[in-house]
Amino acid sequence: MPSNTPPVPRVKRRGRLAVGALVTALFGQLMTGTAVAAPAAEVKAETLLAGRIAWAPCESPSGEGTFECATVKVPVDWKRPNGARFDLALARHRATDPARRIGSLLVNPGGPGGSGVDFTFMAPDSFSPELLERFDIVGFDPRGVARSNPVVCDEDRVNTQNALLYPDSASSFAALRKANRALGENCRDLTGPLADHMDTGSVVRDMDAIRAGLGERRITYYGVSYGTAIGQQYAERYPHRVRAMTLDSNMDHSLGAWGFQKTETIGVEESYGQFADWCARTPSCALHDRDARAVFDTLYKRAEAGELVEPGDPPRTVTPEDLQSAALSNMYDPAGWFGFAQALADLEAGVPAAARSVRKYGEPTEYPFNSVMCQDYDFGVSSYRTLARFQRELGRLAPVTRFSTLGWTVQNGCQDWPSEVNNPQRRLQVDGTPPILMTNSRYDPATPHSWGSNAAKQIGREAVFLTYDGVGHGDYWLSPCARDAIDTYLVTLKTPRKGTHCPAVWPTGPSAQRQSPSGGLVNPLPELLGTGTYGRAG
Repeated sequence: MPSNTPPVPRVKRRGRLAVGALVTALFGQLMTGTAVAAPAAEVKAETLLAGRIAWAPCESPSGEGTFECATVKVPVDWKRPNGARFDLALARHRATDPARRIGSLLVNPGGPGGSGVDFTFMAPDSFSPELLERFDIVGFDPRGVARSNPVVCDEDRVNTQNALLYPDSASSFAALRKANRALGENCRDLTGPLADHMDTGSVVRDMDAIRAGLGERRITYYGVSYGTAIGQQYAERYPHRVRAMTLDSNMDHSLGAWGFQKTETIGVEESYGQFADWCARTPSCALHDRDARAVFDTLYKRAEAGELVEPGDPPRTVTPEDLQSAALSNMYDPAGWFGFAQALADLEAGVPAAARSVRKYGEPTEYPFNSVMCQDYDFGVSSYRTLARFQRELGRLAPVTRFSTLGWTVQNGCQDWPSEVNNPQRRLQVDGTPPILMTNSRYDPATPHSWGSNAAKQIGREAVFLTYDGVGHGDYWLSPCARDAIDTYLVTLKTPRKGTHCPAVWPTGPSAQRQSPSGGLVNPLPELLGTGTYGRAG
């Protein structure tokens, strides 16, 4: 959220989705979309490719592991498949037991804006030995992201939008609309035509081109957060091209503006409540002898009055949105709760914060979030009066955290965005796939449990829904039980029973490294989706 250093470009669009670098050690992290119905006549992906994907050895940023990289040319506009094309970037980690290889496992880490190539580079530390042995892990940077013709925008305009995302009057709401349109037009000018073709339906078509280039008749897929939107819509459009599909921390693309705000807000409020209850029963929590709900409420009121200042050089005034974003981002993974509690305690006591790095203004910056969200969701709000009514009602639903900064900024950042909503909300219509394993945490601040439950109901008999009864985003790295169920299913196609619940896992001590309880695997989502990337999401 806004800070005295230039904010990290977030997920914005009709509202951005971002959680930026916030009140010092506190902060970080999401979202999603759905697919378009297939046109009457569709060009098969195989006909667009000259042949199989041409892989070549490449090196990960860490220099560790053995990988191959490649590109696939896909149309900028799938309605004009013979028109302009661009290179979609891929990376692959080969199965470590070739004799028992099942096939390719396509993966996506969410965002929108998370790099599937980087996700693949992290696969040896983040996926189980079973998956690494049996599958080629294949990730791609979705259109407009990272190495795939990234959407770029002027950072001054990004920061201008950031500063206006929480309007408090009709005039400031009008200023936000103007800034959104100016930013969207600037992104289009700097990026080219691809900026207007960033919807999830187009990503689904790209993924099928990857399938064709891999020579696979059917794909195996793991998507988390926004990656579930890609998977849901792929299953809808190409049901007979799915071997197995795990959708972890699900989006619900059927929600209108109020439903989206309400469920996002409840997700954050309930997750923070779980944090407060954990702190009350955990002696080593910095707020153990306090009511963490009351602490947050007091800090919020001080911030509202302009009286909450973080000491430093220079000192920084902390806004209510800073606090809300901190609460949101720190609910993604309870592994950081000891540090979050200490940060709240330090903020209350006026302890100086660590130094923050300074970013430069006025430079092109990669910023794909709005270009996806604003083409996937029609969240038009008719007036500031409607927006203010939303905020009052959300405050009644969530008396501690008030509303979700993620949901709020996604909505607000897309008001008057210049691109068409190419892939507006609707219910899923999936028919003819094998069983699809869907998982959600009971307390997820980004993709609430109700989203997963509702998406599973829309999919119907093909869906097998598993609930992790803890807090967080990305069940594979939060729950050994969920991870085992996912691994078993992807390898053997055996699903858990419908309605399965996995027990909550609570942090027992501070952790320097974000290792999941699932066999010591490293949770890649904070790095891929958190501060310093494109936004948070999903």
